[in-house]
Amino acid sequence: MSTRDEVLTLLQREEGSFVSGERMAEILALSRESVRIAVAELQSEGYRVDAVRRQGYRLLPDSDVLSQEGIQSRLRHNDLVLHVKKKTGSTNTDLKKMAAQGAPEGTVVIAQSQTEGRGRLGRSFYSPMTSGLYMSLLLRPQISIIEALNLTTCAAVAVAETIEEISGRDAQIKWVNDVYVGRRKVCGILTEAELDLERGMAQYCVVGIGVNTAVPEGGFPEEIRDIAGAAFERTIPDLRCRLAAGILDRIMDYYARLSERSYYEAYRSRSLVLGRRIKILKAGGESVSAEALDIDRDFALIVRHEDGSIQRIQSGEVSIRLDEGDQE
Repeated sequence: MSTRDEVLTLLQREEGSFVSGERMAEILALSRESVRIAVAELQSEGYRVDAVRRQGYRLLPDSDVLSQEGIQSRLRHNDLVLHVKKKTGSTNTDLKKMAAQGAPEGTVVIAQSQTEGRGRLGRSFYSPMTSGLYMSLLLRPQISIIEALNLTTCAAVAVAETIEEISGRDAQIKWVNDVYVGRRKVCGILTEAELDLERGMAQYCVVGIGVNTAVPEGGFPEEIRDIAGAAFERTIPDLRCRLAAGILDRIMDYYARLSERSYYEAYRSRSLVLGRRIKILKAGGESVSAEALDIDRDFALIVRHEDGSIQRIQSGEVSIRLDEGDQE
């Protein structure tokens, strides 16, 4: 562990209390000058470290810096290869280029902000600095394109469970790929696959995840202000590092047993749409009303139309909205 990481770990352990430079140097077997340099390095990275004469140093509780070291130190799946960027166009686009060049499964691109973030159906995904987590994970499963839906659903469960663990707030999933907290959309997931036409199998899949961790300065843009929300009510130290590590670990746990669909009940129990009236939006713009009855073990949505007919809807065929006016 580097001197910077040792100092950061000690400050985190003290939970916002002051620690003198002399005591830190003694605990870590470092010189006081090494401690001072390490603190200056953390401050330059954006960590809010108070330095008060005769009291020492303390890490303020709202410090939330996204770093490779901060994520890696929390990962159980330490074979993942992390690439953390301050800013990029799109983490999915970056990772697809890397995949085409032979990047191994488990490669992850994470950014503090995106200038060209993308959602489903060509929509943009608002990705400002400091108030969100934007990451993409490369997987190389031996599955069909249709089965790739399981990657999206397991990612949705991983996000919901991690948000709940860290925040204590309940998270729900709007079929098929959006996570909501407090009736607001806090996460979108975009899974893209490269198809092997000869075999009808996926060459690789990129699972892109964008989470609003906080309300951005100035609020959300007008066009999404009534839809978007923040997953967390307050910032805690290294929130986004903890969130990234928790999501990645859970995805990889589920991925190891993907065919078992071990997360099915966790997905279904968090459904935001079951038992409710929804609007099914077809590709041509036509909208029909139906009742969401169930989600089967292939994660298809079962709906009942107003004429009583039952339909099984696969991901990609339609978009849905809640009748009460919630937006996708």
